[in-house]
Amino acid sequence: MAYEHAVVLTGGIATGKSTAATLLSLLGFRIIDADKIAHEVLEEMAPKIAEHFGEECLLPDGSVDRKALGARVFADPSERRALEALVHPPIREEIARRSEEQERFGKPYLIDIPLFFETGDYPVERTVVVYAPRETQLRRLMEREGMEEAEALRRLDAQIDIEEKRRRATWILDNSGDLSQLSAECERIKGEILKAFS
Repeated sequence: MAYEHAVVLTGGIATGKSTAATLLSLLGFRIIDADKIAHEVLEEMAPKIAEHFGEECLLPDGSVDRKALGARVFADPSERRALEALVHPPIREEIARRSEEQERFGKPYLIDIPLFFETGDYPVERTVVVYAPRETQLRRLMEREGMEEAEALRRLDAQIDIEEKRRRATWILDNSGDLSQLSAECERIKGEILKAFS
């Protein structure tokens, strides 16, 4: 049965979830990456994306221009909902399929889902929230993406606030410090997850 041994890894934009996922995979966890699946689905649906959002959302090679598409959907909530209605069903289907594959091992595994709390699409009870305070998120987002503050704030506001995600978490993985602190946090979380499934 899908999701029985699943733990969702989530967080907010620029909390360092991708780095945490890499460290947790090095600690032996198998990870289903929802973003990677979303990219695959997006490419498969490039013609439909162009049909709905316009040719300017495609690159010259016919693949999806994620930056152009992102700018468009983050500026207009109705466009974001339209994109989600298009891509979420095949993404959910693929994640469920991969989850069933993982269940054969009978061991805990992670599903990396950035918008887990926002969508409410997955019947998984245990969650690890990668946490960094909002001001840290804002600074990292502006530095990493070269965004103006207004655009970075718009991206942050499109998600549930990180403090709310923290309240809903089964486990909190604190990434408000440096890489060595994050590594120690990943070790701690590994122990807690293994204990919960033992």
